[in-house]
Amino acid sequence: MLRSAVVVGTGMIGTSVALALRAQGVTTYLVDRIPEVARTAEAIGAGIAQLPREPVELAVLAVPPSGTADALAEWQGRDLAESYTDVASVKGGPHRQMTAAGCDLTRFVGGHPMAGSERSGPTAARSDLFHGRPWVLTPSRHSGDAALGRTQQLVQLCGARPLLMDHAEHDRAVALVSHTPHLVSSLLAARLADAGDDQLQLAGRGLRDTTRIAAGDVGLWTDILGSNAEAVHTVLTDLSADLSEVLAALDRLGLGGPAGEEAVTILRSALARGIEGRERLDPPAPHTAADTDGTDGRPHDDVRESDPPVRPVPALRR
Repeated sequence: MLRSAVVVGTGMIGTSVALALRAQGVTTYLVDRIPEVARTAEAIGAGIAQLPREPVELAVLAVPPSGTADALAEWQGRDLAESYTDVASVKGGPHRQMTAAGCDLTRFVGGHPMAGSERSGPTAARSDLFHGRPWVLTPSRHSGDAALGRTQQLVQLCGARPLLMDHAEHDRAVALVSHTPHLVSSLLAARLADAGDDQLQLAGRGLRDTTRIAAGDVGLWTDILGSNAEAVHTVLTDLSADLSEVLAALDRLGLGGPAGEEAVTILRSALARGIEGRERLDPPAPHTAADTDGTDGRPHDDVRESDPPVRPVPALRR
């Protein structure tokens, strides 16, 4: 198994990776552009806040998507590790940039753990953050067996489920299940900025659930949305069409007669499609007499991102 690693970028995700590796006995080094942040991660047991004296087996680049290619080029040039992976939530653009920069892609396999939090920084990290969660791997045709094997070991040590996707497929999936939901949550939460106190005191759990992720780091999410702009634009275009249809229905709702009936039909259809889509994430459990509180008895989801619609991969060795 993996014996040595370095995590470049000790934010919440990077530090969670380091904590998971340390818990499995992997010698883990920590590097961050802000040394104090790496030392904070070290203080909570995530590893050693210094560069290794010799190349480690695997470097995990936990930096924003726009910085992934530059980080790979820099650290390969400094011979930091034998193999490299990343945890960025966008894959297509960074891979093209890596190719243009002349990076050694035989030693690199892209990765993206589908877990996170609206909190940021090393103190928000958890060693069990990835347990049971999907971890997408996006090897290119250049990726060598050594890099792929070490990245698979990383996923295993973190307790995650490996899933194989190509770059474009991954970016379309996360635009739907992660990036657009974050933006929509932020836009909805922004409506509250000028709300009166008398309005806000009526807010319940539903509003808090739908706006929770809006608390995410602005700089990071600007980078993510900008790096996956095309795929997010496609999802938002479809959503905009649905909103336009609902707005038109609301305009006609008070007219009565056939126009009002058509408006009601449109609203019912929109709400029914929402139920159908939501049940794709968590199919309802069979009803029992014990279900007296309107729930199906399952625990509420935590702060991690939803599973993407991808296929399981029993073995990633090619």
